[in-house]
Amino acid sequence: MPSLNPYLNFAGNTEEAFNFYKSVFGGEFQSLQRFRDVPPEGGNIPENEKDKIMHIALPIGKGNMLMATDALECMGQKLTVGDNFYITIQPDSREEADKLFNGLSAGGKVEMPMQDMFWGAYYGSLRDKFGIQWMINYDTNQKK
Repeated sequence: MPSLNPYLNFAGNTEEAFNFYKSVFGGEFQSLQRFRDVPPEGGNIPENEKDKIMHIALPIGKGNMLMATDALECMGQKLTVGDNFYITIQPDSREEADKLFNGLSAGGKVEMPMQDMFWGAYYGSLRDKFGIQWMINYDTNQKK
């Protein structure tokens, strides 16, 4: 059974927001990657954007994860408040990832098709036919 987690997008202040959330909820960041960690083939990130947050994750409670990124206009991303979140599904297998992706994308719009990513995941994103944004992220390093 997959787990579901909120994924937030910020206009360049993810680090500030997550330090605030950490002060409220406690705990330590499980993951923190900056755009400077993107391989060169991942795009030309301007020097002034490289320290922005590509991905951050803060465990909250039992099995819950709050995650986020900075939406960079240099990468064609446009942040609109109220439309700045996704529901992330962490499936148990590639097959389940494909099944969920294909089901949710039916009648919707694929943003990024399912593919192997440099961070060690099989990943895709979409907006379903009701306008809800989803990310499917199967960790290829997890044990089956």
